[in-house]
Amino acid sequence: MKDYLISEYRALIREVKALDFKVTFIFLSVAIITFLSIVFASPNFYYEIVSRDKMYSRIYWFLADGMLMFAIPALIIKLIFKEKLSDYGFRLGDVKFGMITSISFFAVMLITVWIVSGSQKFAATYPQGGQKVSGSLIVFLLYELCVLVYMLGWEFFWRGYVLFGLKPKFGYYSIFIQMIPFFILHKGKPEIELFASIFAGLILGIQALRSNSFIYCWLLHWLVMLSIDGISVLRLRGDNYEIGIEGLLKLFF
Repeated sequence: MKDYLISEYRALIREVKALDFKVTFIFLSVAIITFLSIVFASPNFYYEIVSRDKMYSRIYWFLADGMLMFAIPALIIKLIFKEKLSDYGFRLGDVKFGMITSISFFAVMLITVWIVSGSQKFAATYPQGGQKVSGSLIVFLLYELCVLVYMLGWEFFWRGYVLFGLKPKFGYYSIFIQMIPFFILHKGKPEIELFASIFAGLILGIQALRSNSFIYCWLLHWLVMLSIDGISVLRLRGDNYEIGIEGLLKLFF
């Protein structure tokens, strides 16, 4: 038994030594950062430590999680990998491709958001900060700026650090690798959004690799969230859940 265990231990050590340091570090760090995100940068953490205020818990979530998912990977890239942030998509890259795909995807998503927001259940979910957000234009805009910070961290983490970090080893398979946790972390969202996150993860991954930048994913993701929140607020205020042209006109006239 002793010889068997020693043999297995030595075999394990050989396998560990053969592992790619950077790839292994990325996988482990993603797990740890995600743990920190779920435990310490969530609305529930704010509820337990500060108060049950829905809007401020979301603002805390957006700012804390956004900075967490950006700062730690950025420090890892600079201090441990000794590489540039631009190597992980922090650049404009192919501007033409990035802009064309972003405008095209946003147009499709805007129509999709308009249709799915016709469900009162969906529209009532957003903005996630609750009635305080929808009650004032200034508060709404400040809230959306916090979402912008959150999306910066979110997109840099998945479509920058993970995607570009794993690309040298896995090529285009890295798109699927980053899509899976991206989808899982949408748990708790409306079913339509949860299902759509599978395809969103793939599309954003392709866009980032092709444009050599995560910037367009960041702006696109934020614009989609802005449209979801904005349309939901307008529907709620006007008590209008029609999805036809007449419903659209009623929101503004």
